Order: sequence, then structure tokens, then C-alpha cells
Amino acid sequence: MNNVITTSTRAIWLPLLLATFLTACGGTNSEQAMSSKGAHGETTEAEVEKGPRNGRLLKDGDFILELAIFETGVPPEFRAYATKSGNALSPEEVKLNIKLTRLGGKVDDINFKPQGDALRGDTVIYEPHSFVVTINATHAGANHTWEYDNFEGRTKIENAVAEALEIETMVAGPVVMHETITVYGQIKANSERMREVSARFDGVIKSVSPSIGDKVRKGQKLATVESNESLKRYDITAPISGVVTQRDANSGEQTNGRQLFTIMDTSSVWADLSVFPGDRPQVKIGAPVTVVEATGSEPVAGKVSRIDVMAQANQSVNVRVVLDNKKGLLLPGSFITAQIEVAEHPASLAVKRSGLQAFRDFTVVYALIGEEYEVRMLELGLQAGEWAEVLGGLESGTRYVSENSYVIKADIEKSGASHDH
Repeated sequence: MNNVITTSTRAIWLPLLLATFLTACGGTNSEQAMSSKGAHGETTEAEVEKGPRNGRLLKDGDFILELAIFETGVPPEFRAYATKSGNALSPEEVKLNIKLTRLGGKVDDINFKPQGDALRGDTVIYEPHSFVVTINATHAGANHTWEYDNFEGRTKIENAVAEALEIETMVAGPVVMHETITVYGQIKANSERMREVSARFDGVIKSVSPSIGDKVRKGQKLATVESNESLKRYDITAPISGVVTQRDANSGEQTNGRQLFTIMDTSSVWADLSVFPGDRPQVKIGAPVTVVEATGSEPVAGKVSRIDVMAQANQSVNVRVVLDNKKGLLLPGSFITAQIEVAEHPASLAVKRSGLQAFRDFTVVYALIGEEYEVRMLELGLQAGEWAEVLGGLESGTRYVSENSYVIKADIEKSGASHDH
């Protein structure tokens, strides 16, 4: 039995595998493993208690710390409020330090200073708000310590499962982005590679070899003619290699000075493309072009060889591309779509557009560290071709999901995207 998996087969089994994976990993996602462990280990995520400022309450006996993320008019930062036996403590009475351990081991070390009735953190809490939170507070010589997981946009998938789900990754870094415009057109025969064949001397056609559609080699005999004047026979041969596209020659007929054969060399064809006035100034002779037939054949590359100086009836300008067609994939008369490169943009950091997903109000990619995936909120610049320029939110050298990122998105959404404020 043939073990080759076709594209249509993959389209069937991949969603089934994804559904099986999402069902199997229910309840095991790291986002669901959030917990808050005080000095007495009494609190879990399902029991998280909120304070009057909608912050998380952390209790150690009669000492209570309310910890909130504050972002009204400022970038996100921690604010903390302490009470003892139900009475509010002055911020000057409490020493507080928080460490945020992010995926990959990076630690944000946050110290606090009094501001009004609160303790204010000295560090912006950048996205994603996904980390292990370690809290150390000191009041009246007593130490109070808590630790809890605050994960969002994070999941874990074993490498073998990720491979089966066809999750592909690559390392983010610099690229040269190629800006293109999309145009449409048609494949035409290369008239510079066509030959019309007639008899040198009129006479009677004694034999004919090829039929329409036959391939011939340069120098191959096409017909034999008996001259009317000399009564000698001579051969008509193919001036080029190609395909016979027209034949007006049959045995017993007089040549009468007419065209007997047309031979087309199909190893080279033209792509005639319609470029509209708004795009015309961007198109230059020699610009790279990628052509795909409407049937979805594999792309063929070429370069702009001619730009007409006259507009068509619809005001478009004809742009011609000479294409290598030795594989015979492009058929004259076929409709095509083409991408014409109009500019290059070096980007110091870019990601594949195929890896982009929506998360809350952000456009994200999923960074991969070990077997864990986590969102990276992106500030994007130019998007061109298959690339998106990254202006912020991702470090160069980060491995991220470039293909089938929807699998990660589906698993994270299944478990719920926590955002603890």
C-alpha cells in the first residue's frame, strides 16, 4: 500500500489530530496551572480573593498585602497596599520587593517606594504579563513571602506532538523585505521564437512529415517538394526546434508561394501584464517578477523586459516579462497573476506574516522556549510579501512559530487567556 500522504489527505487528518490534541491536553495547560501560595499555602487561582482596589489579596496571618497592576495614565506598574489586623499601614512602614520570573529565566527585579497611600513599583511591567511572581515584604521585623504563577498566552506542547501537528519555527532576525504589487495578465507566445516556413521554389508537395502539435528538431525534414522549374526534389527543414502550431501542406498540392508551417519554440514565452496608472511609476525595467497561472501551477520567475509607452483602452499599460518555459508549465493563452517587485526595504528585525495571530488587542507571534510557547505582542512596521517588520515586542534571535500558529492559538484559547490586573 502506498504510504505517501497527499495534500488532500493531510487536510483531513491534520484537523482531526488537532482536535484530538486539544481534547487530550484539557486541564494540563500551563495557563490552567496558576496558583498562589502564601506562607501557609492556602490560596489557589480558583480562590483568588480581590481587595477593594481590585488587586490580589495576599495573606499571612493578620498581615495582608493587596497587589494590583496600575495603568491609568501610566505604563503598567505595580501598586501595593498593606494592612495589619484590618488597619491600613503607612507605606513607609513596609519594605517590598517583587521578582517576576519570565519564560526562559529572565527576572524583572522590582523595588517599591511610598507614593501617597501606596507602595509604587519602580519598573514597567511589559507585555506579556506572564511570569512567576515572588513577593517579599517586611514589616516590623517580620518577613512575609508569597509566590504564584501568573501566566497568560502560554502553553506547553511536546516536541513530538508539535512535529505531528506540523508546527514550524524559525529564528527572528534581519531580512531584506521585497515590496511588490499584484497584477494580472496572460501568457503569450514569444514571437521572437516563432518561424513561418514556406517553399524556396514553388512546386508540388510530394510528402509531409509532421502534424499540428508535433515537436520537431532544428534541421528535421518537414516536407519534400518537386520544383516546377527544375523538376528536382528538395527538402523543407525546420529552422528551429519547437512545436508545429500551423500546417497548410498536403501531398499533391502546389505550394503557390504560401506559408506551409508555423513552428513555435515554447521553451520561452511572454507574460503580458496590465499595470494601472497608479502603479506604473514604480515599475522599472529589470524588476523581478513572479508569475503564477490561474490554475495554481508552481511560480515562475522572470524580469520586466519592456514597458509600453502607450496606454490601453482601460488606461492600463502593458508590461512584458520573458519567462523560461523549458518545463512547459506555461501555456500561451493562460491567465496569470504576477507579483512585480517595486522596492527593497532592509529590516533589522522581521517575522513571517504566516506566523501572525490576534491576541486580545494585539498582533502576536508565539515564542518557543524549550517545549513552551508564549505570546509576544508586536509593534509592526512595513508588511511586504511574506514578511512583517517588527519595531518592538520581540528580541532578535527569538525562535517563534512561523507556520500553523493557529494550533497554538487554539490551545491557548481553549484554556482561557488570563490577564490578571
